[in-house]
Order: sequence, then C-alpha cells, then structure tokens
Amino acid sequence: MKAMALSIGALRTALEHGSIPALLMCLVQLTRDLKWLSPRYAPKRDIRLFADDSGGLSDEVQAEVRAAMIDLIEDLRVGRRIVDGTIDAELFGRMLSICVGENVPREYVPMIIEQFALQTPDASVKRVDPAKVDHHLVVIVGAGLSGICAAIALSRLGIPYRLFEKNADVGGTWFENVYPEAGVDTPNHFYSYDFAPNYKWAHYFSKRNEVLDYIHDTADRFAIRASCELEKTVSAMEWDEATAKWHVEVECKDGTRETVRANAVIAAVGQLNQPKVPKIPGLETFPGPCFHTARWRTDVDLTGKRVGIVGTGASAMQLLRTVARQAKNVTIFQRSPQWVRPTADYHRRVNPGTIWLFENVPYYYQWYRFGLFWRFADGLLPSLYRDPDWPEPMRSVNRSNDRHRQQMTEYLLNELEGRPDLIAKSLPDYPPYGKRILVDNDWYKSLRRDNVELIDTSLKAIEESDVIDDSGGRHTLDVLVLATGFEAQRLLSPMEIRGRHGSTIRDVWGEDNPTAYLGMTVPGFPNFFCLYGPNTNLGHGGSAIFQAECQARYIASCLVEMIDGDIDGIDVRDEVHADYNRRLDAEHDKLVWTHPGMRNWYRNSAGRVFSVMPWRHVDYWHMTRTPDLLEYHLRTSKGWT
Repeated sequence: MKAMALSIGALRTALEHGSIPALLMCLVQLTRDLKWLSPRYAPKRDIRLFADDSGGLSDEVQAEVRAAMIDLIEDLRVGRRIVDGTIDAELFGRMLSICVGENVPREYVPMIIEQFALQTPDASVKRVDPAKVDHHLVVIVGAGLSGICAAIALSRLGIPYRLFEKNADVGGTWFENVYPEAGVDTPNHFYSYDFAPNYKWAHYFSKRNEVLDYIHDTADRFAIRASCELEKTVSAMEWDEATAKWHVEVECKDGTRETVRANAVIAAVGQLNQPKVPKIPGLETFPGPCFHTARWRTDVDLTGKRVGIVGTGASAMQLLRTVARQAKNVTIFQRSPQWVRPTADYHRRVNPGTIWLFENVPYYYQWYRFGLFWRFADGLLPSLYRDPDWPEPMRSVNRSNDRHRQQMTEYLLNELEGRPDLIAKSLPDYPPYGKRILVDNDWYKSLRRDNVELIDTSLKAIEESDVIDDSGGRHTLDVLVLATGFEAQRLLSPMEIRGRHGSTIRDVWGEDNPTAYLGMTVPGFPNFFCLYGPNTNLGHGGSAIFQAECQARYIASCLVEMIDGDIDGIDVRDEVHADYNRRLDAEHDKLVWTHPGMRNWYRNSAGRVFSVMPWRHVDYWHMTRTPDLLEYHLRTSKGWT
C-alpha cells in the first residue's frame, strides 16, 4: 500500500469523512472477522437516494468501526496483514445486502465480484490468433465514452480498428457541450469505467471540464487518443455482399473523401447528438443570437441582456443559475414542469481525506461505488412499476413511487415558500420518473430571483425580437437559448446506412421507431453493431458507461468468434430480434414511462418507448455476457446459414 505514512490524527480525520457501511465491508473483506456483520453493526436501510455516511449507526458504533480501521491500516502498512482478493460468493452476497440494508438478490453477486476485481470489459474473451487478423478491420464511428470503450476492448484483443471522430478531439457529448455548468447528474464515482477508476474526482457531481479531463486521461492511458482520426466524418456506409465488407464513406475536414472497407462497423454515435430545434413560426427571423445549448455560443456575452430560455430540461436546469447572474432578465418558457431532487453533494467538493481512503484502503472505493450503484440504478427500479391496485394512479404508480413524490414535493414547497405562483407552475401533475428526474442546481432559488420569470405555456410565434407565448403574451428578447433536447428517435442520423438487402436503416426504422436486438444488432445489417443504441438509455438511473462496457464486451466476443471461426458475417435472425422487442415492449407496459397521459422524449409518435431500457442492470449484464451465435445467420465460405 502506498502513502501509508499518514499521522494518526490525519488518519482519524480522513476516516471522519468515510462511509461507515463501506468501511464495515472493508473490515469484513480484509479481516474475515464476521462480527462486523452482526446486528450491532448492520447499517440501517436508507430509502433516500443520497444515503447518510453514518449508515444510521450510533456515534459509539461509528467510533468503534473507525478505531478498528486504524488498526487494520497499520497492520497492512507494516505487513502483518496482506490483501487477499479472494472472496466466498455466499459471504459476498450477504455483505452486499448488509451494506445497503436491504436484500440484494443472488444474481448480482458474480457481476459485483467482477467489478471489485477491476476486470476489463473483455476479461473473459481470449485474444485472437494474430495471423487471422492480418486482413481484418473494424471501423468505430465516434470517440465519446462508448467509442473509446470499444477501442480499448479491441486493442486488448489485438483486433485492428480505425476510430473516426467528427470533432477536433475525443469526448463526444462532453466535448460538444460547453454551456454554463454543464455536468453530470449521476455521481461521477459511478459515472466512470470499471477498468479505469478515478480516485481523485474533485467533486461528487463534476462539471464538464473535469469529466472531459477524465476521458482524455483514460484515452491517453490506453493509447486511444493518439490513434483516433479526428475531424473525419462518416457520412454513409453500404454492405457489399460479394466481399462481406462494409464500404464506409469518410469525409475529411479539408473536403477530401476516403472509402474504407471494413469487416465490421461499431456505431458509437449515441442517442443525444443531434440537437432538436422546435418548429416555432418566425424562429429563423429572430434578429439576435439564437442557439441550442448543445451548440453554445461562447462568443455571446449575456451580461445585461434580455435572455429567453426555451425548455426546462436538464441543460436548462444546469445553466440557469449562471445565466440569471449575468443577464438583465431571464424569461423561461416551460411546456411542462419537471420533478427535481435535491442532494447535498451536488455542489460539494470531495474531502482530501475521502480521496486518501479511495487511494489507500483496499476495496473502499468499490464498496462506496456499490452503494451509489444500488441507489442510483437497480435499487430504484421497483418504484417505477405500475401497481394495478394503487388507488391514486395519476399522482404516482405505487407506494414507493409516492414516497418519492412526497419527498420531492416537500422540497419544492420549502424552496418556493411564499411564492404560490411559482409553486403552481412548478409542481408536476404526473408520477415521479415519468420523465427524466433532474438534480437541483439551485433551480428553485434561481426562479425566485427578481430578474427571472417562468412562463408555463409553449411558444406560439416569433415576430422580430418579440417571442409570443400561447396565451398571447409578448416578451422582447435580445438572446434566445433553445434548451429543447435532441432528435433521440433519429438514431444514427444523418448517416445513410444501407444493409444486406438494399434497404437503409431509415427504411427499416422509419422516422422514429429504432429497434435492435439487445440494443446492438439489426436484421439485414450484418457485422454492424450499435453502442448506446435503441432501448439502452437508462431512465431509472444508472450510468451509461456501464451499458457501454456490457456492449463492448459483447461485440468484442462476437468479433473473436467470427475471426476464430472463419465467419465472414453474422446477421441477427428476424425472429430473435422480434421476440426480444416483444418482451421489451411488454415490460415497458408495466412501467411509469407508459403511464396514461404521459409525454416524454422516451416515446415515439405511436407511444412506443424506443429509448430507455426496462431491464435491471444485472439483467442486461447477464444478457450480454456471452453471445449465442445460434441467434444469428452466419456467413462462411459456404454462404449464409
């Protein structure tokens, strides 16, 4: 262990900032002393998303845990104990449940054990014979978090690839979004790769620059950034049946073009990359600066300006605090209010003592991260199922969901006390999580400012500098900011992708109904894989990076099977794709996103949920562990089977 020469006083201070449930599990894992699992030390169940570090235990018990940890750290420092990474699965499962104060089903054990071992996404995938990959090439489109994850997986396996990125650097959405206070709304100790932990996050909810630094550091560490081909845009691709290869059209910044012939393509362009511009009559005639949050104009000074913000989603909630401090006044146009959850950690810096624990106490980071995973991901999903016997289905969908509503309503009423006008406009009339839950960035405090006005109607038209709302009100503005989200339903656009039978992906999906087996493969498009594809977004919480790791591993496994088995093509069977999506749709019918009267961007014009995943993380982890090639048509030297 490094840096263990910390004074006792400094160590005590560091432990004061530690999570008692995580420290308890470290004591069990490192000493095998099961007394720490007895009822005296069992953390209390905490239904809040942001659990108390005390675990609900008394000051006396907390002091006992910290004292034992001081002794353990000293034993490790002088070599009286060694770190033994082995763990009995039965014991580990018991520890998971005790750590969070509620039952964690047995199927989570192998997944969490793998994460604790910090194995890479391709850990159980064998490297291919170098002689077989001489003429094998994979094209990866997009160098965001998913594309980088795929590139790392292929690099470890020795599979050649070319990674094309349209921007001037890697980072994807974190490169593109530079609006004020852009940041994560998932705790960043969870919003990071399993195989590349960052113990030095300065914040619990980091802003854009810190996240981008992490992406750059990871890409550099695995030599991905140096090999990425920047400012090269993939505009089209077509499957060539004669050669069983994709012809990928690449446009360079200087206007030159290249056709790349690839055995497989991984599209890592994501769901949220094409800004959605609302159809407001007269929008194009607005005389002042008008721009989308994803295309933020850093050259526009908002100081003293009359600024309009269209939309009240995640980007609006993050940027309002800064914009309201700069502008003369801010007018917000809201189509429907959002549920907002508070967290004391949102603006809090990570204490140096906590960073020391992450870096020096074996398994502390992993146990702390598991607590975040459980509360921000699968532990939350049961509260989103619609209980057919629940007596108040329009306000909530079950008892647990109603508790979330009560907590967030109480917070709203406290924040907006004395402002019944804002309360009436800001309190949603739909169940929590029917739309994306937002984390408060002083949203309510900003709404109370004298220079901020909330208009709870949509926009009707724009006439010169006047924005006219549906009630006929006119608002004269200097700058118009569109916080209106993305064309999520048009996945993979504007690329033209033509498959095995001559149809394009748009022919198959239509304008707004993307589907894929496991969110990755589409019938008629051999050797083509999506990352962060249809129904892999996480509406119930969690980290998109988790999804990327599952998908990268699955895709890498498919490629290894193909190369080792002399398989030229794999094409998911229609019946497999159809059955998967039937099951997926049936599961969505039980969840809050299909609640009657609900409008959200997760659903298409027909009401089908195309974006988010209905499964638990652990279900998807098991689904994507090992590809079954019986689910695919295979092309060999004998043709398709």
